[in-house]
Amino acid sequence: MRSYAAVDLGASSGRVMVGRVGPDSLELAEAHRFANRPVRVPEGLRWDVLSLYAGVLDGLRAAGAQCEGGLDSVGIDSWAVDYGLLDGDGALLGNPVHYRDARTDGVAEKVWAGVPAAELYAATGLQYAPFNTLYQLVAARETRQFAHAERLLLIPDLLAYWLTGEQGTELTNASTTQLIDPRTRTWSYDLAARLGIGLELFAPLRQPGDPAGVLRAEVLEETGLTGPVPVTAVGSHDTASAVAAVPATGERFAYICTGTWSLAGLELAAPVLTEESRAANFTNELGLDGTVRYLRNIMGLWLLQECVRAWGDPDLGVLLREAAAVPALRSVVDAGDAVFLAPGRMPERIAEACRATGQPVPGTRGEITRCILDSLALAHRRAVEDAQRLAGHPVDVVHIVGGGTRNALLCQLTADACGLPVVAGPTEAAALGNVLVQARAHGLVGDRADMRRLLARTQPLTRYEPQGGTERWREAQARLATR
Repeated sequence: MRSYAAVDLGASSGRVMVGRVGPDSLELAEAHRFANRPVRVPEGLRWDVLSLYAGVLDGLRAAGAQCEGGLDSVGIDSWAVDYGLLDGDGALLGNPVHYRDARTDGVAEKVWAGVPAAELYAATGLQYAPFNTLYQLVAARETRQFAHAERLLLIPDLLAYWLTGEQGTELTNASTTQLIDPRTRTWSYDLAARLGIGLELFAPLRQPGDPAGVLRAEVLEETGLTGPVPVTAVGSHDTASAVAAVPATGERFAYICTGTWSLAGLELAAPVLTEESRAANFTNELGLDGTVRYLRNIMGLWLLQECVRAWGDPDLGVLLREAAAVPALRSVVDAGDAVFLAPGRMPERIAEACRATGQPVPGTRGEITRCILDSLALAHRRAVEDAQRLAGHPVDVVHIVGGGTRNALLCQLTADACGLPVVAGPTEAAALGNVLVQARAHGLVGDRADMRRLLARTQPLTRYEPQGGTERWREAQARLATR
């Protein structure tokens, strides 16, 4: 058995997990979990990246204490698109800007004036999202901070740099910048030149499995680890790691990575760059072994998280029981609507959306929770249906991985809405994918199929069969589409 530390940073929390991998065994244990709380300062919404790094160090210390033989490697994954800027001495120039910050408002239209949206999609395959790194860079380039920047590191690469002193840009996360050509799997030099973005700002590209340095002596002293401890590049976009941990047995599957966001789609061998795909707002992000993650971003459990926060953090189990007692599909909202992107007043905004579309307005916590879960299941249905049609890739099963696997009501509603069986699990998919890429780099597991067979044998999975037919879901979808 070898031991690997997976640093897995989500938009609301971070964790360091210890994965133990043997010839036919895979175990995962939590070493340390910590909050990821953005901070609103006068200039906008920022990530508290120093607090995150402190959590990583605390987690590595705890991970080392769990492993008598020490750690064989460390891997880091996180949310996408955000970055830190370094000066010529390698020092961080301010706290990284949060993707929900308002600085990108209206920036897309300025970009499209120089490079039309259709050309942008044909070059990068990335769906429109106002917070894509490309738009963030255009918003930032007139600032004094940007003028002094010599290097840009995406969040997991920034933390890896602090751990090792070495700089790189991992490919799966780089593909979310809207500056990568998904066909060549390298930078889109022509696009960057047209937009005046200097790609020399980025460190050299790394592939999942590539070495990313070893822990610095100061880090070893801080964490109590015995060196050398290598850092291995993994699918550093957490969705890339999560999709790598989908325990599928063939190719005819869809996946939904659930958490703050729902990422719903297919694993393909080539990108889909048609105008119809762009109009449907599907993205082509890069995955392991030359694959493409063809998916749609859906607002996800962010809607419920924000409501729970507004309600003073009531017990989630009670909310779900109350929601289960509410009639199905009484009211639904578009869970992909950017109107829900910003934090604050989420219960009121959901009620306002229902009122504006002439539907019954949910008033109680149970009714609002049921509206959210029905809306997410409906958005999952639309994404799975659209992906199959646009890619010409039929599926027989939907795999749900991530935090949403704990929500049995959402999993059952998704099976009902899609009219397909749902296999839920593993919950810590991103951390498991992170661990398995490290283990594969060290020769303990084989290809993606081997990784997935190991997951299916070792991880608890729950199967949900569709119930009640899909007609009521088609009606709800039509109702939402016509309002």
